[in-house]
Amino acid sequence: MTTYRVTIGLEVHVQLKTQSKMFCACSTNFGEAPNTQVCPVCLGYPGSLPVMNGAAIRLTVMTGLMLGCRINSFSKFDRKNYFYPDMPKNYQISQYDKPLCLGGGVDIEVDGKAKRIGITRIHQEEDVAKNLHYATWSGIDYNRAGVPLMEIVSEPEIESPAEAFAYLQALRQILLYAGVSDCNLEEGNMRCDVNISLRPEGQVELGTKAEIKNMNTFRGAFAALEYEIARQTEVLSSGGRIIQETRRWDADLGKTFSMRTKEDAHDYRYFPEPDLMPVVLSDSLVAEWATLLPELPAQRRERFVRQYGLPEYDAKVLAADKAVGDYFEVAARGSSNPKTTSNWIMSDVLRTLSEKEIPITDFAIPAEALAELVELAETRVINSNTARDVFMIMLNQGGRAKEIVAARGLAQVSDTGAIEKIVAEVIAGNPKVVDDFRAGKAVALKFLVGQVMKLSKGKANPQLATEILERNLSN
Repeated sequence: MTTYRVTIGLEVHVQLKTQSKMFCACSTNFGEAPNTQVCPVCLGYPGSLPVMNGAAIRLTVMTGLMLGCRINSFSKFDRKNYFYPDMPKNYQISQYDKPLCLGGGVDIEVDGKAKRIGITRIHQEEDVAKNLHYATWSGIDYNRAGVPLMEIVSEPEIESPAEAFAYLQALRQILLYAGVSDCNLEEGNMRCDVNISLRPEGQVELGTKAEIKNMNTFRGAFAALEYEIARQTEVLSSGGRIIQETRRWDADLGKTFSMRTKEDAHDYRYFPEPDLMPVVLSDSLVAEWATLLPELPAQRRERFVRQYGLPEYDAKVLAADKAVGDYFEVAARGSSNPKTTSNWIMSDVLRTLSEKEIPITDFAIPAEALAELVELAETRVINSNTARDVFMIMLNQGGRAKEIVAARGLAQVSDTGAIEKIVAEVIAGNPKVVDDFRAGKAVALKFLVGQVMKLSKGKANPQLATEILERNLSN
């Protein structure tokens, strides 16, 4: 039976975080009423002229620098001609042979194996409008037309749906760290076209590719790739051939369907955009933008291990979301034990965010307040059970940990004399359990500690109570 090698390339479209569109002053706010953020330029009126958005150029170059790309000092815009309903000019201003960024790559890890996926290019363009389809009619919302868009094209080096998923996650993480886009999949800030081909194992030449358009979820891209691998394998195994075409993914049916035969570059009849000057970037300007770059996620993971003494797993979880990493750093600076702080965030905080389906920026407990709570537990002012109770009070009612502990009398009793009295009472009241302990039954000690905690209404320092019990029982 013939085995086939999978080759995948991704074209990721990312809306840039600018206040205005790529070639006009219209707002890029999401969710406004249809066709209320438009003007003669983004509606393609005859005689209207584009004006380049410098902020969009800067954000694209910064993305290229984050991904290790070579920045072209000279690039230009071109007209990409096609007759689709989602572009009123019947052409899109894009970049063809002189893009802003070339080369670079994204590091991924799948099943413990590291791999670098190369970047072919990053080019700047304008987004298209949004087609809306209803039961008996269709409409077009041009609010999105002209929003600054960059297209990040990978090398055909991805070899499985799992690698594609990891690539998309890693790329999104970097883009969020750079602050160039919100990367909100639900709002369409980040979408991708998937190119996939199969070829017999051992064949050097790539197989004929199929392109799946406009995937707006990572899991959707994963599922579409799995289906397409099975489909192409079946076609090739039965003696058929794959045709170059564009397909669409139907998530409800779990299948891809042919839309049209795929165009090649010459079908778009590219030619230089006559209404825009080329983009010329000086070395000094690129160097200035490079100073604005944040720490990369991988660099932050390494620093968390080095600076805070965290295990690699903790560092990976905390650095995965920039806002979570920021929250940890503020909390860690306010407590004496960064690892304990990490434990709280990775368990109680992240669990709460998942349950409430909110980002950490909307979390009810500020990082400084969590640090205060952690420190109260670390210094044994309160025990771990009380700390959890205080956490829930802070979460649901607000307030600071010290104030809550003081107001409710929750502070742990560490007075040796007070605990000695309770221990004496527990020993006197449980002679059989005491005999069991002295007979070598270690579990008996846990029961006795529990009785001390019960009589102290949970306030006794459990470690001190254990020490005093052991000392008294050994006499």
